[in-house]
Amino acid sequence: MPIWNPWHGCHKISAGCMHCYVYRRDASVGRDASAVAKTGDFDLPLRRDRHREYKLQPGEGTVFTCMTSDFFLEEADPWRPACWQMMRQRPDLDFAIITKRIHRFMDCIPPDWGEGYPNVSIYCTAENQEMADARLPLYLTLPIRHKHICHEPMLGPINIEPYLASGQIEYVLCGGESGPGARPCRYEWILSTREQCVRYGVRFHFKQTGAVFIKDGKVYHIPRKLQQSQAARAGIDYAGE
Repeated sequence: MPIWNPWHGCHKISAGCMHCYVYRRDASVGRDASAVAKTGDFDLPLRRDRHREYKLQPGEGTVFTCMTSDFFLEEADPWRPACWQMMRQRPDLDFAIITKRIHRFMDCIPPDWGEGYPNVSIYCTAENQEMADARLPLYLTLPIRHKHICHEPMLGPINIEPYLASGQIEYVLCGGESGPGARPCRYEWILSTREQCVRYGVRFHFKQTGAVFIKDGKVYHIPRKLQQSQAARAGIDYAGE
């Protein structure tokens, strides 16, 4: 999975941010995760090797963008236009942007956005029912070609049927929380979201169990390296219609 982090650092804005892995990793090396700065990979989509081939090659998978920050962070406003330009220059790549700041979307799009770039997917994070109901109604009004919902970390049962019923959502991803102090994720929450997706023919992916996973009343403490493989073993991903 290619990752492009044009800048690093962020600010916590909702419950899902409490145990942010970026803050945890930065603290371990004495770095302030709230300090926002461009990275050395800012121009990664246009970077070439000594043979003049792009370092990010088509076919390597979706390029997950700004995974150590938020693409719509206020401090990044001066840098974002150049990133949109790079996405335009690489129509052979698919870019995925996961955000908790969908409320800033219309202030951050380029002049030629129209109904959305065909190669850009926007994931709206909804970690609990409160955030689902705060963010998703707005999300459905926005000009985005590929709309995805991200329940990660999933902090409770979430009803997204009104939003799936719109026919606009292509994909839903669920996952538990990792790291020290991780809040539990219950299997019944995951299954409920899957059932909702199946009813509306929307693709569903169970990404990871999280560190504290509750199934059939039993609490499992799962090492980080096994959280994705244990989720895969559940065999509940749904390809959609």
